[in-house]
Amino acid sequence: MPDSGLRSTTLFVAGLMGVFGVASAAAASHGADPRLLGGASAMCLAHAPALVALHAGWAHFRTAALAALLLTAGTALFAADLTMRHFSGHGLFPMSAPLGGVTMMAGWLAVALGAFLPRKSDVAA
Repeated sequence: MPDSGLRSTTLFVAGLMGVFGVASAAAASHGADPRLLGGASAMCLAHAPALVALHAGWAHFRTAALAALLLTAGTALFAADLTMRHFSGHGLFPMSAPLGGVTMMAGWLAVALGAFLPRKSDVAA
């Protein structure tokens, strides 16, 4: 996928995460046990703005695409596992939520590494 396609996809996914975050927060407030859906909502609502920020700063650091991929995959995996546990009583697969969490942490490390890996055009400026 070309870099511009990935960048646009990042913004699209951010919007979907925002929608899911709000919807799962609403569902959590009407259910018997809000912990799982509340956690899924929190992760989506925390990472959706981060993806919007990555979209906005895409041209300024080399790790934006990697960070976006890792944050997207990790958040989706984590939130899907918690949502599945809430509605079906079992997760996606063993260790899927921890794998999603570690993937999100790797995404944040990619953001941090971006501070040291600016685009070549920013170095010359």
